[in-house]
Amino acid sequence: MTDAVVDGKLEAVKQATKYVKETENVAEKYSAMTVSKNSDMNMNVGELQSAAFTAVPSLKPIKKIQFANAEDKQEFQKYPTKAGRRSLSRSISQSSTDSYSSAASYSDSSDDETSPRDKAQANSKGSSDFCVKNIKQAEFGRREIEIAEQDMSALISLRKRAQAEKPLAGAKIVGCTHITAQTAVLIETLVALGAQCRWTACNIYSTQNEVAAALAETGVPVFAWKGESEDDFWWCIDRCVNKEGWQANMILDDGGDLTHWVYKKYPSVFKKAQGIVEESVTGVHRLYQLSKAGKLCVPAMNVNDSVTKQKFDNLYCCRESILDGLKRTTDVMFGGKQVVVCGYGEVGKGCCSALKAMGAIVCITEIDPICALQGCMDGFRVVKLNEVIRQMDIVITCTGNKNVVTRDQLDRIKNGCIVCNMGHSNTEIDVASLRSPELTWERVRSQVDHVIWPDGKRVILLAEGRLLNLSCSTVPTFVLSITATTQALALIELFNAPEGRYKQDVYLLPKKMDEYVASLHMPNFDAHLTELSEEQAKYMGLNKNGPFKPNYYRY
Repeated sequence: MTDAVVDGKLEAVKQATKYVKETENVAEKYSAMTVSKNSDMNMNVGELQSAAFTAVPSLKPIKKIQFANAEDKQEFQKYPTKAGRRSLSRSISQSSTDSYSSAASYSDSSDDETSPRDKAQANSKGSSDFCVKNIKQAEFGRREIEIAEQDMSALISLRKRAQAEKPLAGAKIVGCTHITAQTAVLIETLVALGAQCRWTACNIYSTQNEVAAALAETGVPVFAWKGESEDDFWWCIDRCVNKEGWQANMILDDGGDLTHWVYKKYPSVFKKAQGIVEESVTGVHRLYQLSKAGKLCVPAMNVNDSVTKQKFDNLYCCRESILDGLKRTTDVMFGGKQVVVCGYGEVGKGCCSALKAMGAIVCITEIDPICALQGCMDGFRVVKLNEVIRQMDIVITCTGNKNVVTRDQLDRIKNGCIVCNMGHSNTEIDVASLRSPELTWERVRSQVDHVIWPDGKRVILLAEGRLLNLSCSTVPTFVLSITATTQALALIELFNAPEGRYKQDVYLLPKKMDEYVASLHMPNFDAHLTELSEEQAKYMGLNKNGPFKPNYYRY
């Protein structure tokens, strides 16, 4: 840089400093100037400038710096002024924030509103047998899956132990579950054990787009994205099942929608299936209905009522995820809040336990006297919803039933009440009745809506009545490891069972498998089991290697 440029820059800095100091009082001095009521208030830029110089006589425009040549001017412009540095700093800071936000969760990105159904996408191998939000998110999804694997050591252990034997070789599994990083670990385990898999989502809000992309990149046909419409949901299920030259012989379901679709639309596929594995209350209820009507023509495994699923996924998982979901969506303070939990099964027990520990005043509703008595002994008041609906700050459903919270009750609910569902089905809260002309829906943030009544009352509805924890937050990976391992073992059992072992009915997971799932997770806690001696085993009438409890035992 030449001496002329250096001198010019120093002079510019001095004048800029003086300019900034003198302009600090411009507003104050200028506002003190008396403006006649009859004067023209539409002053142009030149008039404003003149008025400013009148208010502060010493304030004069900075003279332009003279440069010897174009090269000196270009060199000078490389170095921003103080104001320029502040502007640049803000720009960089904002850019970094935007970049981080978009990277933190591709699932919430709404930059591209084009439906995935209208996009032509292909993975790096040229395959287009999938439909996800954006295949380019695969690398980020792969990192999510790798993180999940760290806390799913039991499932990874099962994968390593059985990989050489390929117990699922020949299995063609069609799956409909939440598509998360943890589910991806399960899917890749099934593939490693020899299965061919096609997958779709059981919930329109719970899919992690980046994880779906990562699975599609590895060659697993996935049809799912976050924020599907109802039409998209059924379209994805159909694309998952209806593949020319490929026919499923195993079904892994969560909620029963896939099973129902195959039963109704593809009866030949349903009849030839070797087994169904179902993990939700709603789905199991549907299976028992089919069985009772004599329409269940394949054996089915009820994973939901296995001990490991009931106690760990339903109870311990919901005990943590209910708080996570409510905090992320509403930032609510739980202390002193009046909460009603509809249903005191394992999910309800977990929710009540967590909310009570946070200082909430919790009551429950129940139809089962045994569960109701458990609630009483645990210190919760058992009520009818109509008795307390006007006083409640938070209403939570977890029954698996329909119309648990009706429109009439929603009309009587207090202003600002939070209404959400922790059961699988979206039928527990009568959301359909809220889509009426007299009510206004206002989207506050992702998965959070204000439903506004004509008198101004606002009810905060979460995830449009769908499953709160997987729609609005996440579920602890360790718990999902237990469920996923149970599902994998159930699939292996049904696929490899000799003819005649299982009839066309619904079965519980064998007790021995439940215990095996639990034992695989013991090393996580450095836990050491006591072993029975031969004498002790004989005295108790047990095999020293298990099972240790009869099927009727209630843990």
